[in-house]
Amino acid sequence: MIAPPKTAPPKTAPPKTAPLAFAHIGDLHLTGAEAGNARDYQAIVAQIGEIEGLDFVFLPGDNADNGRPEQYALVRAGLDRLHLPVHVITGDHDREGGSLDAFYAGLDVPRLPYAVDVRGVRCLFLDMCGPGTGGPDFRLGPDQVAWLAAELAGAQGRDCILFMHSYPADLKGEGEAARVADLVHRGPVRLVEMGHTHYNELANDGRTVYAATRSTGQIEEGPVGYAVAALDGGVVSWRFKDLGRPWPFVLITAPADRRLAHESGHAVGERFILRALVLGSAERVEYRIDEGPWQAMAREDGARCYAADVVWPAGAQVVAVRATGRGSEDSDAIEPATDPTSLPISRGIGSDADALGAWPERGLLGTQLGPNRNGRQW
Repeated sequence: MIAPPKTAPPKTAPPKTAPLAFAHIGDLHLTGAEAGNARDYQAIVAQIGEIEGLDFVFLPGDNADNGRPEQYALVRAGLDRLHLPVHVITGDHDREGGSLDAFYAGLDVPRLPYAVDVRGVRCLFLDMCGPGTGGPDFRLGPDQVAWLAAELAGAQGRDCILFMHSYPADLKGEGEAARVADLVHRGPVRLVEMGHTHYNELANDGRTVYAATRSTGQIEEGPVGYAVAALDGGVVSWRFKDLGRPWPFVLITAPADRRLAHESGHAVGERFILRALVLGSAERVEYRIDEGPWQAMAREDGARCYAADVVWPAGAQVVAVRATGRGSEDSDAIEPATDPTSLPISRGIGSDADALGAWPERGLLGTQLGPNRNGRQW
C-alpha cells in the first residue's frame, strides 16, 4: 500500500467558462469501410457533431488495426466531419507496419509528444510507441520521459491531464513504468485518459483518476458509445454516452463524487455549488436531493454549466440532475464526498489496482472483458 503525498495542489476557483470537457472515442481498430466498426465510428462522429459544449475530441490510439494507409484514410474521413479540435495519439496497432509514417502521413496530426492549454488546464499527449521496434511496443524512451518530467515540474500549480494509450504499469522500457507512475502521482495530474483496455474503467489512487474508454472497434459487451469527461476546478467527472440514447446528456461536474474525490478539499460542507454540463437541447434542468422534490437550475449568460446553490442536509446521500428535452430526458447522480479524511489509499499507483469496479450508472460493468484481461484474443 502506498500512501499519498501529504502535499496537495493549490486550489483555484473555477472560471465561469469551466469546466474543460471533451469526448473520448475508444480504440477504433478500423479495417475497412464495410466493417461495422467503421459505421459505428461515423455514427459517433455525426452525433458529436450535433452539439455544442465540448472543447475537443480525443482518440486514444489503435486507430488503424494494422497501421495501413487505407485504414488511416477512414479515420481521417471521420475527423474531417468534426467541427471540434481533435487530438490523436498512438497505440501499438498503429505501429504494426514497423513505423508511424502512415499514422502521421494519413492523419496530418502534430508530432507526439506535445502539450496544449485548454481552459487553464495543461493537456499532455504522449506517444507510447514511438521509440519501439514495431509491433506491440509500450515505450516512451528517455527523451519523452524527460519531457514529461519537465512539463509537470513547470506546470506551476496548474491542473494537468495526461493522455496516453494505457496505464503507466504497461510501459516496458527499463524503469519507465515506475518512473512515470511516480511522476503522475506526485505531479499535478488530475486525470489520465487511456484506451487499450477495450472496457470502460475508472481508477482512483487518491491523487489521480485514471479513465479508460471501451473500444469502438472491438466490443465484447455493452452498447456502442463514447465517454464524456470533464475537469472542473480540479474535480474529475466521467460518464459513458450510449450512442443509441438521444440527447440531452447530463454530466455533473461539481462537486466530486466520493469515488472520484482525490483531495481533502473535495469534501462538501453544509452548502455547495452544484454544476452540471448538459449536452444537447434541454427545455428544463432540475436537481433534487435523495427523493426530495425537483428544483430548477439555471445557466448564466456565457456559462457552460447549469448551477444551483445547494444546502446539504445532514445525512443526505445523493444529488441528481435531470434534463428534459423534446420527448426525452437524461439524468446523472453523484454521492458527494463528505469526509475529507477518507480519500483512497493506493494499492498500486499507475495501474488498475485502484479500479473502482462496477458502476453501471457511469457505464462501468466491472468485468474487465477485453483482450488485455478477461476477453477474447482479437
